[in-house]
Amino acid sequence: MPLWLELVIRIGGVLVAFLVLPLLVGQAEHKVMAHMQGRLGPMYAGGFHGWAQLIADGVKFVQKEDITPRAADRPVFRLAPAVALLPYLLVLLVIPLGPNDLVGQPLDVGLFYVLAVVGVGVLAVLMSAWASANKYSLLGGLRGAAQLLGYELPLVLAAASVAMAAGTLSLSGIVEAWRPWWLIWQAPAMVVFFLAGLAEIRRPPFDMPVADSELVFGYLTEYTGLRFAFLLLAEYVGIVVIAALTTVLFLGGWQGPFADAQLGWLWTVLKVAAVSFLIIWLRVAYPRLRADQLQRLCWLVLVPTALAQLVLTAAVRLAM
Repeated sequence: MPLWLELVIRIGGVLVAFLVLPLLVGQAEHKVMAHMQGRLGPMYAGGFHGWAQLIADGVKFVQKEDITPRAADRPVFRLAPAVALLPYLLVLLVIPLGPNDLVGQPLDVGLFYVLAVVGVGVLAVLMSAWASANKYSLLGGLRGAAQLLGYELPLVLAAASVAMAAGTLSLSGIVEAWRPWWLIWQAPAMVVFFLAGLAEIRRPPFDMPVADSELVFGYLTEYTGLRFAFLLLAEYVGIVVIAALTTVLFLGGWQGPFADAQLGWLWTVLKVAAVSFLIIWLRVAYPRLRADQLQRLCWLVLVPTALAQLVLTAAVRLAM
């Protein structure tokens, strides 16, 4: 196969996943939340259980008027939704779906690249907050900056633990080095990474930057139409990315009960779906954390746990 054709196929596959998987997660969230809260939810769009409701919502957003506040910094205001989406697309390029280089672009330093790119998300929050010329947006942006900068540390420390255990920064290499007993050994790092990842994508109970009961809709307050839809899409793509990274780093990726390389991608998809369901369940089950609770969890619980796990991993690696 020519190199250019292989490149087109890989990038095309990543683009399809980038556009389709968030819609599936969004639809699952609507239905899962409806069942958990004992309500039907939308049941008519598309016929069977309202399967096309999310598509109908997308069409509705396209038809809505795109309004930019008069006092807003227009170029920055309009660019922020793209900045929110782009890092997740770049991350999906390097997350392996299965063995034998079933990945958009394999990198030897894939984990370093992922952590660096995910950190760009804070720029979108600050851009949208500052450019909106709205006090509620600005408060939400400041909250978001404090949250994202704080939870970046436990996220990196937890990822460093599993990279040290595997002896590589390659995401595919980490999956190949993974063993089932790591579910116990690296469990604290997995919990820290998962919670810090939720905070990074601002999902409940870490949705203090939005806090609709306090800040109208936080840094999203002034957005309408398609740009608002892009910012919502970024949240659902974030769910896919955090679920995929948790799967690859801590749950063995494509490794499953049966040693069949042809079915490796299926195990990855099933694990990502299970972690995504857990993210949705947490939104329904737990209330929003206060600012002091959120920072206390980060600095007094997650960071010490991640550091202790890092020391344990180093000790085990030296003993092996």
